Amino acid sequence: MSVAVTPSAKGPAPRDTQRIYSIAELAREFAVTARTIRFYEDEGLIKPRRQGTQRLYSVGDRARLGWILRGKRLGFTLSEIKELLDLYHVDRTGLQQMRELLRRSRLHIEELERRRADLDAQIGDFKDVETQVAAELQRRGADPASD
Repeated sequence: MSVAVTPSAKGPAPRDTQRIYSIAELAREFAVTARTIRFYEDEGLIKPRRQGTQRLYSVGDRARLGWILRGKRLGFTLSEIKELLDLYHVDRTGLQQMRELLRRSRLHIEELERRRADLDAQIGDFKDVETQVAAELQRRGADPASD
């Protein structure tokens, strides 16, 4: 599997490239609601064909949906995900897309590490408060374990 966030990165076997999916099929497969998929469509992340009022999703749409959901799990914003996905259409080699994904991933890692350090400091502060209050309760003859 390619590291790049390409529309073909998570697709069915080559013989299925003409396969069309309904919104219900994709919703079931990815464990999301049809409303979620329509939202991504409204945001310009997925562009299914239309046959009357029915949406027809291609193999590429299916792959993009998979990458959208993965990007959301990783903490990317929808605009970041759209920019990353759209890079594939600018450079079909995927190199520009991979470089940008690497750059943004590093930024996210830095931010998460900063947040983790802040949380560790906050936990340490609360442990200090806990120790001081428990000691004061004991000094006053109260059981710190009781509510």
